[in-house]
Amino acid sequence: MKTRIAICFVIVAATFSPLHAEVLDKSAVIFPKMTPMLNVGKLNYDTKCAKCHGKNIVGTDKGPTFLHRVYHPGHHGDGAFFTVVKRGSRAHHWPFGNMPAVDGVTDEQIKSIILYVRAMQQANGLF
Repeated sequence: MKTRIAICFVIVAATFSPLHAEVLDKSAVIFPKMTPMLNVGKLNYDTKCAKCHGKNIVGTDKGPTFLHRVYHPGHHGDGAFFTVVKRGSRAHHWPFGNMPAVDGVTDEQIKSIILYVRAMQQANGLF
């Protein structure tokens, strides 16, 4: 029984470990066809998120890329993004530390950011 638990732990750890994250070629990011709504989302993302999560959602040394399978809508749905912006989050997938709540962002801005992030993910084959 202990062996099975240990094997399951290793599989889960390998699946979500940053050491096993896909290598992202930042120059190969594919952009969706930008609409006025996506442009608003990109502007809000660039203002509120890019400092840590990188220009074009590719990540930095302060925060992870959103072009990783762990941010697939089936694992981190839109509600999770909304909640973490409002409340912050303890570190649980990456070694970047806890994410604080983002001050001064409205619900409409968060919705536009999520729309932009999802469009970027879809354009890059995440779903």
